Amino acid sequence: MSESVLISPSELETMMAAGGIVPIDTRAPDGYAAGHIPGAVNIHDIFSYLATTTPEGVTAMTDKFAETFGAAGLGGDETAVIYEGSMDTGFGQSCRGYTLLKYLGYPKVKILHGGFTAWTAEGKPTTVDAAAPTPKTFKVDPAAASLFVDLEDMKSAVADDEIVKLDTRDVDEWVGTSSSPYGPDFCPRKGRIPGARWIEWYRMMKPTPAGKMLKSKDEILAECATVGVDADTPVVLYCFKGARASNTLVALKEAGIKDVKLYFGSWNEWSRDPALPIETGFPGAKPTPMQQAAE
Repeated sequence: MSESVLISPSELETMMAAGGIVPIDTRAPDGYAAGHIPGAVNIHDIFSYLATTTPEGVTAMTDKFAETFGAAGLGGDETAVIYEGSMDTGFGQSCRGYTLLKYLGYPKVKILHGGFTAWTAEGKPTTVDAAAPTPKTFKVDPAAASLFVDLEDMKSAVADDEIVKLDTRDVDEWVGTSSSPYGPDFCPRKGRIPGARWIEWYRMMKPTPAGKMLKSKDEILAECATVGVDADTPVVLYCFKGARASNTLVALKEAGIKDVKLYFGSWNEWSRDPALPIETGFPGAKPTPMQQAAE
């Protein structure tokens, strides 16, 4: 990223005073109702929506969020500023909102670094009054779709040793004792995409007095170096449904890694096709009968 997509609470406050800002609160409705940034609209679907990358799934997702973001008052001239509770309390959902908007081609998107926790830690104003935005026509730009890879692209990436497939899920999902954050058996299979390397998404963040924040460029590059990724390495990220991987995508792009894409369907999609190969257990262990049968 030539320009950071992360902004501080003070920067957001200044931008809001100048006008043309649509803050988007991705938290659950009860959190929003208890208090939020003035003028913010609540779009929890950014977090909860489960997408597939089939043509039908992509069309449904595009239609859904073009309507949703238009209803929130985004017509192209406004700057969307996405936030969650803190950078680690919403599984990366503010970054998922950023990737969705960029995928749809929206030109002006920022992320509140540290989320609502950082905002309140600095004593910024909050309200319980729900926003009433003026709906706009949201224009989708198909030329911007290069941020995501679909299922067929992911299959090609698995076959290409030059592309690093980076799994950002929690350790129990990585080794195959759980299928998702929704529960161990939410998906029909447990494991990981073959050949994937692993950096748990938490490693891109560190604690601050205002909650978790993304690490510095040098710290992020140091984490990436542990799995053989540098600024010129092509990377495809995945998690369960594209939220945690979106958090990592923002971190990597902020650190200057040039070719980073997101498999938005992630494990939720890959695991549901029994014909697709998976790995389980610890890397380097003897293949399980399930793996052998899938090969």
